[in-house]
Amino acid sequence: MRIPATVAAVSGALVLTALAVPAATAADELPKVSKVSVNSGANIVVGPSASKKFTVSVTASHSSGIQDIDVDLWHGTNLDSGLDGLLLANEGRATCTAAGATTSTCSLTVTAVPGSNLTANLQAGTWHVALGVFARDGRVYWNDYQTTHRVQRAATLTANATPEPVKKGRTITVTGKLARANWETLKYSGYSGQPVKLQFKKKGATAYTTVKTVRTSSTGALSTTVKAAADGYFRYSFAGTTTTPAVSAAGDFIDVR
Repeated sequence: MRIPATVAAVSGALVLTALAVPAATAADELPKVSKVSVNSGANIVVGPSASKKFTVSVTASHSSGIQDIDVDLWHGTNLDSGLDGLLLANEGRATCTAAGATTSTCSLTVTAVPGSNLTANLQAGTWHVALGVFARDGRVYWNDYQTTHRVQRAATLTANATPEPVKKGRTITVTGKLARANWETLKYSGYSGQPVKLQFKKKGATAYTTVKTVRTSSTGALSTTVKAAADGYFRYSFAGTTTTPAVSAAGDFIDVR
């Protein structure tokens, strides 16, 4: 983490909850954090090549006011020996908006870049959010485990129903593929062994209903058969995992005669 020149450097413990000063007045207290928002609460979904920029906002207060914040996202078991991913703030100083003499909301942006700061697929999943808050009197709140947030590999899903048109009662084959971003090859690759729902929406209806669940092959491929009953749309829908977001294919219309 960076530290403003006007603030004394803090190092050592991973979680700093108190400073060695006399507990005499309110001014001796560390800044208090009331809210941390990463990407407006949404998971950070990153494709195979395009960068993803997101905002981290922090609301904090101190009797002397808030001067600045610092935010980093890190992945691994611990910072000493298990760190395998780090996303740093883009700016040298946060943008802060005061809500009064003691409270401010400060924001920084972070950019995740496949092949740069996202280099391994194992980095997908839960990341720790490290936070520093700097009061105007020099007091520092520091927590390398402030909260957690998910960084996920973007997914794609297709569906194709054939033959078309088809006679009522005949067999329809619905194929497709579930793939997700590979941060090592910078391409999409098949997501194997995943349960995916085959869904149907009758012509004129407003919602899909699940017909059956199909599991992807070793290459992410999907294939199953159903009987033609009525005009409508078939699609595949994936519920997602901790490392990969939910995704649904565009509906493929089938003309039943």
